[in-house]
Amino acid sequence: MPEFAVEMRGIVKRFPGVVANDGIDFALQRGEIHGLLGENGAGKTVLMSVLYGLYRPNAGEIFINGTPHKHYSPATAIGLGIGMVHQHFMLVPRLTVAENIMLGQEPTKSGVLLDRDAAVQRIEEFSRQYGLPIDPNARVNQLPVGAQQRVEIIKALYRGADTLILDEPTSVLTEQEVEHLKAALMKLKEEGKSTVLITHKLREAIGMCDRITVLRKGTVVGTVNANETDERELAEMMVGRDVVFTVRRSQATGEPEIALQAKDIEACDDRGLLTLKGVSFDLRKYEILGIAGVQGNGQAELAEVLTGLRPLRSGSISLDGLNLTGKTARDFIAAGISHIPADRQLRGLVMNFSLRENAILGQHRVRPFTLSRFWQSQRAITNHTRRIIEAFGVQAPNTTTLAQNLSGGNQQRLIVGREFSKEPCVIIASQPTRGLDVGGIEYVREQLLKMRDQGAAVLLISMDLDEILMVSDRIAVMYDGQIVAIKDPEETNRRELGELMLSGSPSHAAGYKS
Repeated sequence: MPEFAVEMRGIVKRFPGVVANDGIDFALQRGEIHGLLGENGAGKTVLMSVLYGLYRPNAGEIFINGTPHKHYSPATAIGLGIGMVHQHFMLVPRLTVAENIMLGQEPTKSGVLLDRDAAVQRIEEFSRQYGLPIDPNARVNQLPVGAQQRVEIIKALYRGADTLILDEPTSVLTEQEVEHLKAALMKLKEEGKSTVLITHKLREAIGMCDRITVLRKGTVVGTVNANETDERELAEMMVGRDVVFTVRRSQATGEPEIALQAKDIEACDDRGLLTLKGVSFDLRKYEILGIAGVQGNGQAELAEVLTGLRPLRSGSISLDGLNLTGKTARDFIAAGISHIPADRQLRGLVMNFSLRENAILGQHRVRPFTLSRFWQSQRAITNHTRRIIEAFGVQAPNTTTLAQNLSGGNQQRLIVGREFSKEPCVIIASQPTRGLDVGGIEYVREQLLKMRDQGAAVLLISMDLDEILMVSDRIAVMYDGQIVAIKDPEETNRRELGELMLSGSPSHAAGYKS
């Protein structure tokens, strides 16, 4: 009889109009890495949020180390040895690594004075022990996303976690960082600690996990041994049909005229530090130009200056000969530029707006949605929203549902549907498939290629190297605010791109021709 660190029996969790978990049974063995897969809205994060005490189940039982528990808070869960690293990190950006980790559990001297040195020493010990390098004195807002994730994991271990829940941990990591994470999880496993890995990446689930449980529409489809399954079987369990893993990137037949041109653009980040350092490139019609790079090397700022959300310090941007330098975001939209932002909740949606209101953002002043200065066509808005919901598989009770009540993946589907429906001439797509399930990823990639084949110019910024290699016609690697290499996807690989992303030199960019 296996020894279970966690048992969840008959878990039911309802939200208004939605049954997120419908009688789920889930068991986590001590010392195992257990994958949790499913489509967006299948109930994975909700189930683990119930385990972590963020949600109170409507029915069911939870056993932790064989002892029943119910109606407990995250503080209780932490006390029971459960730690959770959320998809959107729960860190205070202006505090240091050490301050974030010991927040709420500050060590003291003589029960009175803060013993910061003791906290730093413990953090350094965890860092060495699990191969999670981090500087305790660095400010979180100065760290790349991979380092922030290490902070979250160390924070959970610092608080005594024996069961670790990781929600989409590899979605923003490079190939090398994924390998480091896997090594850390194996060390945790050797110590008898258990891990639940929520992920959409089937290859990584098979490579990291001992067992994998698949959810579909709030119920358990099945649990399989990772060494006895493959990606195709898991995908079929998730979506109930065969899934195409490799999209066909045929040669575009249209004339690759220059659509968008960036010349010597420089821009600062939110701290006032120069982040884009003389970036120049041409984006052509009938082309997908992939941008690869570790987060924090200028990709986010590049997307923002190309959509009018961040001012240039110098340089110029033009679209089909129209000078957009210094123009507003509204001007960029009017010129025919669509934007899928990397942060769907901060930039992509107004969370307390309905689906109807979010579906026309950026178009709410134009026909057919607005008939006059004071009058909107509610029928046109509703029909437009319904078309997006149906075409992009947004799981929602109705068009008046608030965006904040959708799962992260369904929020992403809504944004992608809204931006693609504008029939833009240029698409700036930042992490367009982040948080999507295999079916959603397949659909979005096919749509990107379809829009390219119809003449759109697509700038694809993605942390997923498989995605970059699969759909890009050219790949530009960014490092330290510059384009350091241009690669043909047929003549490079994940390892080479990963090395360029981590150690590129500005000198490599010499002689670059767009």
